[in-house]
Amino acid sequence: MEIELTPVTGTEYPRLVEIWEASVRATHHFLRPGDTEFYKARMPACLRSVRLTAARDEAGRITAFLGTCDGNIEMLFVHPEERGRGIGKTLVRYAVGKLGCGRVDINEQNGQAVGFYEKLGFRKTGRSPVDAEGRPYLILHLGLPGVVCGAAE
Repeated sequence: MEIELTPVTGTEYPRLVEIWEASVRATHHFLRPGDTEFYKARMPACLRSVRLTAARDEAGRITAFLGTCDGNIEMLFVHPEERGRGIGKTLVRYAVGKLGCGRVDINEQNGQAVGFYEKLGFRKTGRSPVDAEGRPYLILHLGLPGVVCGAAE
């Protein structure tokens, strides 16, 4: 399976929100009732605040996406039906190698994400008791040793 990485247009935001919601429902079982809707309402603004890269299948359909800013991986979501095919790993390698990203913040309760990033070499650099919205979800700050953030293209 070939993975094509491309920029995202504003008209594709609804597809990104679909992928985000499906991914969150599959992996974020720790969220309290109503929190998925709370975060979903903020997604359009979040999408506008980052550099977006889409992974597309052979038909050109977006299957996953990456959002980066200032050396940080701000978001990485793979549609649950597409997991296990190397798409997330391809997007992270692109973020590190082409965009100079070496940091990511993830929910500590999302064990799948913790294992994924650790397997790719990221290490814990810190921890916060609340997320960016001030909600009580523990955030792990991870860094990739040896990467100078923002030093690539």
